[in-house]
Amino acid sequence: MYKFREPGGRVIYVGKAKSLRSRLNSYFADVSSLHPRTRQMVTTAGGVEWTVVSTEVEALQLEYNWIKEFDPRFNVRYRDDKSYPVLAATLNEDYPRLHVYRGPRKKGVRYFGPYAHAWAIRETLDLLLRVFPARTCSKGVFKRHGQIGRPCLLGYIDKCSAPCVGRVDEAEHRGIVEDFCDFLSGKTDVMVKRLEKEMGAASAELEFERAARLRDDIGALKRALEKQAVVLGDGTDADVVAFAFDELEAAVQVFHVRGGRVRGQRGWVIDRLDDAGESPVGALVDRFLSQFYGDQVELAEEGSPVPREILVPELPDDADAVTDWLSGLRGSRTALRVPQRGDKRALMETVERNAKEAFTQHKLRRAGDLTARSAALQELQDNLGLDTAPLRIECVDISHIQGSDVVASLVVFEDGLARKSEYRRFALREAATEGDVASIAEVVRRRFAKYRGETGGQDPTPGIDPDTGKPKRFAYPPNLLVVDGAGPQANAAADVLADLGVTDVAVIGLAKRLEEVWLPADPDPAILPRTSEALYLLQRVRDEAHRFAVAYHRQKRSKNMTVSALDEIPGLGQGRKAVLIKHFGSLKRLRAASIDEISGVPGIGATTAKAVHRALAGEPAAQAKAEEQQQ
Repeated sequence: MYKFREPGGRVIYVGKAKSLRSRLNSYFADVSSLHPRTRQMVTTAGGVEWTVVSTEVEALQLEYNWIKEFDPRFNVRYRDDKSYPVLAATLNEDYPRLHVYRGPRKKGVRYFGPYAHAWAIRETLDLLLRVFPARTCSKGVFKRHGQIGRPCLLGYIDKCSAPCVGRVDEAEHRGIVEDFCDFLSGKTDVMVKRLEKEMGAASAELEFERAARLRDDIGALKRALEKQAVVLGDGTDADVVAFAFDELEAAVQVFHVRGGRVRGQRGWVIDRLDDAGESPVGALVDRFLSQFYGDQVELAEEGSPVPREILVPELPDDADAVTDWLSGLRGSRTALRVPQRGDKRALMETVERNAKEAFTQHKLRRAGDLTARSAALQELQDNLGLDTAPLRIECVDISHIQGSDVVASLVVFEDGLARKSEYRRFALREAATEGDVASIAEVVRRRFAKYRGETGGQDPTPGIDPDTGKPKRFAYPPNLLVVDGAGPQANAAADVLADLGVTDVAVIGLAKRLEEVWLPADPDPAILPRTSEALYLLQRVRDEAHRFAVAYHRQKRSKNMTVSALDEIPGLGQGRKAVLIKHFGSLKRLRAASIDEISGVPGIGATTAKAVHRALAGEPAAQAKAEEQQQ
């Protein structure tokens, strides 16, 4: 076990390692290659302390205790998201109450959930109150109706047993609530069978009204069960964990499966901090298991929150030690594994989709926030030393496969939002063999040469198309030009702008791996705060440029592959190739066509149709030519 401390003595990070020498070497051997948050932690630390323990399980327990004690700012924390509601049963009161609850856990209260929405709790509770007519009112309402001697509306419609006016005593009401808790805990079959037995007995005794009431109660229970879809038929108790992440953040989703049904789910978006040398997913799993279940055990009043099985996307490096530690928390064996097939694998894929959706929603909320966008533009102005906020940002990205089919994209963001009508794409030929730096220079030259031409070279007002009355393409210059890459790419773009005499456009490079901002001619990168809105905006601009470039590259490569299959056919020029592809829609349909169907295309004769059919069927050209000569 080791602790990093600031020069002032405060603990800023707690970790564990089998070999402290190897772990510290991985931190300090090449600081520039570390994850941004890890690099910040290493450069902030003033010293390191360590404690030797005998087993990995002891290390896990000590790590959890230290995190609780010191609250280190560089350790990821899985704090409960208070926006997730739960259903609470206040067993610590004389007359327990059922209600929707958000907030810290309290002693003597049983919690069910969490649920994604409060309305889901209220809907389920409304169905079950006809079977378990427990109190749901607040203390004030309960006291007031006891004073006036008249129950509330729920008491009149038999959705509350009305303990406030003495219809049931304290023991009877507590029994109702305990049955309700048993039902939500998974003892559903026992409850349904008991009611069916009572219904049969009432019918046999000719108490048809009571039998009808019990029949309706059974129907309500079954409808409540239908709302909790059965996902694992063997009655499995398991938690399913999945992640979605980028370089800086990660979204975590957990589905709680009890009795084969999804009883609740919860999620977080956290900062990433991967220990050097560890798998990103394995490190996330390790941190989640140790912190989440450690906290849950402390909050649990009865029973263990650790299930019999925990399904994860990847096992951590110390999987055996983590399993032993979880088994100790549970009091019996817990299995930790990666599902490979069947229903459990399908459920894992569902949880992964939820994690990706939650991560996307998290990013969209930030992108759609006007205040955040304004803050991002202001931070860019301050950090880059710009005269004004960069209201118009353009970004260039290159896409190719080993130098073939080189293309580039140029995307535009105005006021922090994508302006897709201004996007442009470029097919590159001259710089294709010279690398990304030359490709960046060519794109910048073509884009700003067009701008200089349309503004007349000196006229600061945009060029206006006399036919449409609208600004011409590339008529507006950006305040900030972002290129995908580091110092060489930024220097190449700046040199082109200097050659063209463009002096009012700032240039930066954004390197993918470490999210460093490179300014032209600066030997070292600028590091924006990892939580800053400015860095987040630059990442969105860069990722959009990458997406647009990759889409164009795939389209161009697919077209080239389609045409190349027809290149070897004699007598088939570019015009007739285009006619064939347009008529059939794809090379696959053309390959499946008969000679008569091909010859039916305008401009394609019988001889050419036979040549096309043979070529696409895989016949050698020499064999086809010999057959034609024999005929």
